[in-house]
Amino acid sequence: MNYRQIIIFDTTLRDGEQAPGCSMNSVEKLDVARRLEKLGVDVIEAGFPASSQGDLESVKAIAGIIKESAVAALCRSLKNDIDAAKEALAGAAAPRVHIFLATSPVHMEYKLKMTQDEVLEQAVWAVAYAKQFCSDVEFSAEDAFRSDPGFVCRIFSETIKAGALTVNFPDTVGYAMPGEFGERIRYVKEHTEGVERAKLSVHCHNDLGLAVANSLAAIQNGADQVECTINGIGERAGNASLEEIVMSLRVRRDRFGVDTRINTSQIYSMSRLVSQVTGVKVQPNKAIVGENAFAHEAGIHQHGIMANSETYEIMTPESVGISKNQMVLGKHSGRHAFEDRLNLLGFTVDRELLEKIFAEFKTLADKKKTVNDRDIEALMLGAAPSVPETWTLDHWAVNTGSALGASGTIRLLHKDGRREKIVALGDGPIDSIFKAINQIIGREPELELYEIGAITGGSSAQGETMVKIAWDDRRYNGRGVSTDIIESSIKAYLAAINAMEWEAAAGTASPKHE
Repeated sequence: MNYRQIIIFDTTLRDGEQAPGCSMNSVEKLDVARRLEKLGVDVIEAGFPASSQGDLESVKAIAGIIKESAVAALCRSLKNDIDAAKEALAGAAAPRVHIFLATSPVHMEYKLKMTQDEVLEQAVWAVAYAKQFCSDVEFSAEDAFRSDPGFVCRIFSETIKAGALTVNFPDTVGYAMPGEFGERIRYVKEHTEGVERAKLSVHCHNDLGLAVANSLAAIQNGADQVECTINGIGERAGNASLEEIVMSLRVRRDRFGVDTRINTSQIYSMSRLVSQVTGVKVQPNKAIVGENAFAHEAGIHQHGIMANSETYEIMTPESVGISKNQMVLGKHSGRHAFEDRLNLLGFTVDRELLEKIFAEFKTLADKKKTVNDRDIEALMLGAAPSVPETWTLDHWAVNTGSALGASGTIRLLHKDGRREKIVALGDGPIDSIFKAINQIIGREPELELYEIGAITGGSSAQGETMVKIAWDDRRYNGRGVSTDIIESSIKAYLAAINAMEWEAAAGTASPKHE
């Protein structure tokens, strides 16, 4: 049976990255973009080039490596924005210029200070201007759901005439209910002249927790494209979650009669990567990718699952890339078995990186006897720093006790070859070590977040630490893994410090977009 294909437009790298605390550096963005292409998304919205030189360079780099997905750049309906997108997308195999302009009364009056006719004229001009150098132009009517439906149909019709191949209907503030959102999409399909010559898209926010439900209602009423993010990250309460939309369409194909080209076996590893690079953990009960999504503790549930998994599972863990029977590796496991496991987990490595990770795997196996998938994933994600390392850990020690306070000794190696050693006092071992690091680098960034947890169970589990630091109105994420929680904390803090030092040296700071 031939199913109608829904276009998946992923905006993790643009709208998702705008969320507080979710910023990524350019190297991390490239990693995410490669994995999104492997996941099978149709369009990757790579950024907002006019917002900063750093964002322009990131979009340009992504456009240069992505071949199987379209790469989109967001623009306001302004010449400078569109020119920046033209520069950023010059090397893209399939470029898309995504232009937006608000259409709701509150936005037009208070933000734009423009009339409907002025907004219409600006939108049509912007689409026509972009069309001169890019065949694939999308127009978004920002805050479309709170706009006059007739005006939205009018502006869609005119921008389609100007050359837009996609028109996007956002629920920018997450105000809609599923029933009425579906009705509005059907109205637009029925009352927009020329709509058959373009794709109708939706972009739903999650302020009332209904972004996925609204997106699905839109698909049922004729929407051709949904805009979403991995793990639902984004401004305020976030965006529609890609994994929830895709699996809803896949599991309930009988109801929706549509499909996507997403390789669902890549969903879990994609979710983990975005969580790692943003430092934002997925809640345990998150649908599809949460730690408890396929966990069964109640006795009656366990009995049912053992008898037939369909009693309590409407999809298999394997269908989203979670291995039901995790392969446990140990110190006697060979390089080929290790490499095969990396490939099954969604990682592709060159020979040099494989040798490095395999050596770290052997060291870990000596410490904890058995190494499972989560351990391997942690090794892989921590093996290659996302930015060049200005400072690396050479030695550390702490002295602490209930009546002693704490002192921390740290010795760091600078990339120029010099070693720096400092002893500092603190309220605890972590505080003393972080203070010592600050003294060495000569800065005192604010520690905004410090989280530590075990990657797997047991007393020999690896500890995973996440930190966020703030310096000069910018925020930097760091992650560290070790069987020693103090060492994992040091690694995480240094990772954030190195991101800060690299960005300062490269001059690629990218302020948050509007």
